[in-house]
Amino acid sequence: MNKVSTDVAIIGAGTAGLNARRECDKTGADWVLIESGPYGTTCARVGCMPSKLLIAAAENAHEIERGTTFGIEVDDWHVDGEAVMQRVQSERDRFVGFVVDSTEELPEERRLRGHARFIDDTTLMVGDHTRVEADTVVVATGSTPWIPPQLRDIEQQVITSDDIFEMPDLPESMAVVGTGIIGLELGQAMHRLGVDVEFFNPYDELGPFRDPDVSQKAHQSFGRQLTLHLKTEITDARVVDSGIHLQWVNINGDEHEKTFQKVLAAAGRRANVAGLDLENTSVPLDDNDEPITDPRTLQAGDAPVFFAGDVAGHRPLLHEASDEGSIAGSNAAAYPNVEARIRKPHLAIAFTEPQMAIVGARFDTLDPETTEIGAVSYDNQGRSRVMAVNEGLVRLYADTSNCQLVGAEMFGPRVEHMAHLLAWAIHEEQKVHTLVSRPFYHPVVEEGLRTALRDLAKKLRVTGHCPPESFGESPGD
Repeated sequence: MNKVSTDVAIIGAGTAGLNARRECDKTGADWVLIESGPYGTTCARVGCMPSKLLIAAAENAHEIERGTTFGIEVDDWHVDGEAVMQRVQSERDRFVGFVVDSTEELPEERRLRGHARFIDDTTLMVGDHTRVEADTVVVATGSTPWIPPQLRDIEQQVITSDDIFEMPDLPESMAVVGTGIIGLELGQAMHRLGVDVEFFNPYDELGPFRDPDVSQKAHQSFGRQLTLHLKTEITDARVVDSGIHLQWVNINGDEHEKTFQKVLAAAGRRANVAGLDLENTSVPLDDNDEPITDPRTLQAGDAPVFFAGDVAGHRPLLHEASDEGSIAGSNAAAYPNVEARIRKPHLAIAFTEPQMAIVGARFDTLDPETTEIGAVSYDNQGRSRVMAVNEGLVRLYADTSNCQLVGAEMFGPRVEHMAHLLAWAIHEEQKVHTLVSRPFYHPVVEEGLRTALRDLAKKLRVTGHCPPESFGESPGD
């Protein structure tokens, strides 16, 4: 058996693990990188990039379909499903190739292949061939799609976001179980590519919103576009010759059934901790046997073990995994001198249409006694109406004690760009009156933000929380 001694052992060669390794290099700490599967990040293989490739194809199809809105007729066009999937796969493989190449450029003696499990806090067994003794451990094993109980009897026939991009062609029909970001992004894309898609959720949840007004707007919009079965229980799922036959009962007790060529389980993901033998460590675990970590340090209790990325469960997004890998790697290398970091403002974007975004503080965490809200409807916003995408609602939140912008929930056209502007403003602790005074071009969708900021400024001034001189030439009017 081989034996390896190192300062930091990193389990997982995805985004978080690779960034943890970079931090070790910066500090001069010795490290080993352990991976049981293929190299290449979740984002490149099965997440951000292939999903956006599929969405890009769907957007092009949708633009052709709605050409009549602008007086443009396109005859005899069709979607070539095989060609769509071939481009998704080839471009996806290109992105993955870059990551694989950069990972394989790392020193071979520092890369171990095999499944790692804990013997104790700082001792790992990799496969049956290598024992690793480390001072600290970073766990960056990612997450796996969760299969709802109603589908587990036919789990082998159900597809997830981990394998949907391997399909050689588009299906004729698809049931999407789950109406979160993943389900809505992939399901809407399939719908726009001509697939007969229906969505299922036992709850009334749709997207990531917690602001009731923005959530209601999303329900109205997606309800017009898509076939939604919310507050609906799937009572039976079985494989038949033509696909998968589902039976369900809606909120009124009505029973329905239909056969779908494909069923996509998009009901969330779970941390990859099975088989790590965390019970052999001093890592604190929750009721689901998942690690409890400090989001500012990524340390698990007082153990010399750090969790980063999706497995940590704090903010399962690529840019957050990158940041968490850096925090975990830095603290693992410096242990026991662990340093708490101030995390960047929350930023999450869904590439549906209209797009969805969450920035900064979530609505349900706000104190209504110290919060003012400004809003703008995009239903009649100038540039949006020009492009015939005039639909949506943006709500901005400010702290009345200092008039700083603290968060936003956004549903509307191109909010991916506006969300970045607001995230930067929150990160820099900008006050609302300062943001109102920023330049806005005409006509652009960002003018809607100015409207919402003016609404927010007016409310702050009226309630007397901010001095009138802070608002210059009455920008709240």
